[in-house]
Amino acid sequence: MTTLLGLLALAEGGEHAVEVVTDPGGFVGVLADFAWLIPVVPLLATFAIVLVGKRLPLKGWELAEGAIGFVAIYAVALLIANWVTPMAVEHHIEISRIGSLPGLGDLVLEWGWVVDGLSIMMFTVVGVVGFFVFTYAKGYMEGDVRFTFFFASFSLFAGGMLVLVIAPNLIQLIVGWELVGVASYLLIGHWWEDHDNNAAAIKAFITNKIADVGLFVGVIILGITVGSFRITDVLDAVARHDSALAAVAFWAGLGLFIGAMGKSAQMPFHVWLPDAMAGPTPVSSLMHAATMVTAGVYLVGRMFPLYQTGGMADDVKTIIILAGGATLLLTGLIALVQDDIKKVLAYSTLSQLGYMTAAMGAGAYTAGLFHLFTHAFFKGLLFLAAGSVIHGVHSNNMSDMGGLRRFMPSTYKTFLIGSVALAGIFPLSGFWSKDEILASLSNDASHGGGAAATLVLVLAILGAFITAFYMTRAVYLTFFGEYRGDGHPHESPRVMTYPLWGLAALAAVAGFVNIPGVYTPFTEWLASRIHVMGDHHAGGLNWALALIGTAVALAGIAAGTRLFRRDAATQAERDRFRIPVLYPLLEHKYYFDDLYLNGIVGPIKGPIARFVVWTNQVVIDGVVNASGAAARFASGYVYGWVDQRGIDLAINVAAAGAGEAGGVVRKAQTGKVQQYAGALFAGAVLLVVGFLIFS
Repeated sequence: MTTLLGLLALAEGGEHAVEVVTDPGGFVGVLADFAWLIPVVPLLATFAIVLVGKRLPLKGWELAEGAIGFVAIYAVALLIANWVTPMAVEHHIEISRIGSLPGLGDLVLEWGWVVDGLSIMMFTVVGVVGFFVFTYAKGYMEGDVRFTFFFASFSLFAGGMLVLVIAPNLIQLIVGWELVGVASYLLIGHWWEDHDNNAAAIKAFITNKIADVGLFVGVIILGITVGSFRITDVLDAVARHDSALAAVAFWAGLGLFIGAMGKSAQMPFHVWLPDAMAGPTPVSSLMHAATMVTAGVYLVGRMFPLYQTGGMADDVKTIIILAGGATLLLTGLIALVQDDIKKVLAYSTLSQLGYMTAAMGAGAYTAGLFHLFTHAFFKGLLFLAAGSVIHGVHSNNMSDMGGLRRFMPSTYKTFLIGSVALAGIFPLSGFWSKDEILASLSNDASHGGGAAATLVLVLAILGAFITAFYMTRAVYLTFFGEYRGDGHPHESPRVMTYPLWGLAALAAVAGFVNIPGVYTPFTEWLASRIHVMGDHHAGGLNWALALIGTAVALAGIAAGTRLFRRDAATQAERDRFRIPVLYPLLEHKYYFDDLYLNGIVGPIKGPIARFVVWTNQVVIDGVVNASGAAARFASGYVYGWVDQRGIDLAINVAAAGAGEAGGVVRKAQTGKVQQYAGALFAGAVLLVVGFLIFS
C-alpha cells in the first residue's frame, strides 16, 4: 500500500512520506494504511446523495447510513487493534508546492492521515454515535420536504469532522474545521422558511468565523516559526525545547485556543450554541456529542504539548482553566431556568465542555479527553430522547409536557439513564470521567496551579450540584405529573427507540475503559503518541473527591426532587427558587446577546451597511459603468472603422466591380439571332485558322 501511494504521489509530481512511530505490522498495518477511507467515504456519499439521492428508494438515506456504518465498523476495528497493539502511524502525500514564504521556503500543501490513540478515539466517537444518530434521523425526518438535502448535509458534517481529526498537518485540519462550519450552517438553517432558523445559522457561522481568526493567526505563527505545518514537526520542536518556538508559544497557543473557544463554545463565544437548537434534533445530537463542539477540545488535546513549554505558555494554561471554570458554572446556571428541553441540554453541553476545557488547563490531557469520550454517549442519548419527546408531543417546551413516562416508556427510561450518567452517579460513565477531572484539578492546585486551579476546583464541585439539579428538574417536568399539552402523546417508532437503547448501553459502560489503578486502556491509547511533559496532572481518581462529588450530585437530585416532583413542594416554595436578582439575570443569559447586539453589532451595523452601499454604488457600479462605457467605445470604433470603412468598403468595391463587368457583358446580349450566328461563324473561322497555324 505504501508503494502504491508513493507511485500515485510521484505521478502527481509530489512525494509520499510515511512516519511510523509504532509500527503495528500485519493486518493492523493494512488497517492503518487504508484509514484515509474514513473521511473519504462520507464525503463521497455526500456527492452521491446530491447527484442520485432523490432517485433511490430511501431518498439517499441508505448512502448516508452506509457511509457512517462503514466509519463505525472501521473505527471499532482500529480501536480493538490499538487495544492489542498501540499504534502511531502517519502518511503525508505532497499535493503541490506553492511559491515560497519567509521562514517557510517552499510552501508545501499535503494531504495525509494520522492513526494513533487520539484519532482512533475520535473516529470511534464520530462513527458509533453517528451511526445511531443517522439511524434515528430516518424516523425523525420522515416526510421532510428536504429529506435528501438533509442527509447530504449530514454526511458532509460527519465527513468534515473526520477530515479534521485525521489531519496530520494544520492546513488539512483547517479544511476539516471549515467543512464542519459550512455543514453546520446548512443544518442549523435546514428549515430556512423560518427567519429565526436563518438567524441562528448566521449567528453560529459568524461567531465561529470571528474566533477562527485566532486559529489562523496561531497556525501562521507556528508555520513560520517551525518551518512546517506538520503537527509532528511542531511537537518535535516542543520536545527539543526550540528557543524560537518558546518565544512565540504564548501567542501561538492563545491563537489556537481562541479558535477552540469558538468551536467548543466557551465564554464569551458561547452565544451561538443554544440558538443552534433551531436545527433538527438529530443535528443537535451529533453536533453536541461527536462533531463541531468537540473539535475545539480535540484541537487543544492534539496540540497539548505546546501548552507545556513553560514560560509564557503557562499563562495560556491559566486562561484555559479560567475560561473552562467560568463556562462550566455560568452556563450550567442558565440551564436551571430554561423551558425548552433542547436548550436545557444545550446549556448542559456548554457546562460539560467547560469541564473538559478546565481539565486541559490543569494539564489533565487524559481526563479532559476521557470526559469528551463518555459525554459523547450520554449527551447524544439525551438529545435523541428529547427529540423523541418532541416527536411525540409536537412541542419543545417542558411546560407542555408532563406524565410522559406512561406514554413513552422507552424514551423515559433511556432519558433517565442519560441524566444519571450526566449527573456523575456511580457506576455510570459520567462518574468516572467527571471525578477524574476533579482529581486532576486538585492535583494541579497542589502542584503549582495556585489560586486559579483551587477556584476552578470549587466551581467544578458546585457545578456537579447544578448539573444534577437541572437534569432532575427536566426529568420531573417532562415525565412526571399530569400531561399539560395538546393532543395524544405517543412513543416513537422503533427506528428511533432502538438507537436510544444502544446509546444508553454505552452511556452506562463507557466509563469502565479507564478505571484508575484497576484498568486503564484509555490512558494507554492516548499515551501511544502524545508524550506529555513536565507538570501533567492526570490525577487518576481521588476517592475522597469522588465521594464529595457524588454526595453533591445526590444533594442536587434531592433538591430537584423536592421542588419539582408533583405535590412535593408548594407553589410558594417553587417561587422562592426564582431568586429576585439572579433569576432575571439567568433568563436573559447574563445579557450577552444584548451586549453584543447593542454594544457591538448596533454601532457598527450602520457604518458597515453604508460602506457596503458605497462599495456597491461607487466601486462596483463604477467598475461596471466604466466597463460598459469602454465596451460602447470599442463597439463604436469597430462599427465606424472596421465595419463601415473596412468590411462595407470591400463589399461595395466588389459589388461595383461585378456591376461594371455585368454591364460590359450585357452589351453583347442583343437578342438578334443573325449577330449570334455571325459571332459563331467568326469563332469557327478563328478555330480553323489556329488549327492550321499550330498543327
